[in-house]
Amino acid sequence: MTRAEIGSTVTVSYIGTLDNGRIFHSTDEQGPLTFTIGGDQVFATLERAIIGMCAGDVKNVVLKAEEAYGARLPENIITVSRTSFPDGKEIKAGQKLSIEFKGGISRMMVVTDVAETEITLDGNHPLAGLDLTFALRLDHVE
Repeated sequence: MTRAEIGSTVTVSYIGTLDNGRIFHSTDEQGPLTFTIGGDQVFATLERAIIGMCAGDVKNVVLKAEEAYGARLPENIITVSRTSFPDGKEIKAGQKLSIEFKGGISRMMVVTDVAETEITLDGNHPLAGLDLTFALRLDHVE
């Protein structure tokens, strides 16, 4: 049986959960994930866990926050004046906005607080600071 190694193209099915058991993603929704090991397409720790597996093997892999999306960084949270947005634009907590910064760089941010004169935006990845568990099955190795 072919074992997964660096350079192998693999197809995996998985359910990703948080420490509290909440599912953050599952391939049941969009179908299995296919990628090449060593191609920087998934987390390196996840790739290393798949190396040596054969099609049909199952494994639980825990990624610490620093191995996944990293820590939540306070510098990724900003407060801006309400006047930075067009008059009449409705802004609500939980809303995702594409914010353009100096130099033409755009970044997706989540509105975390809306006050009369200020809006707080969080640019951290939603899974930053969280450990992730992948219950995965290696479906195919090429």
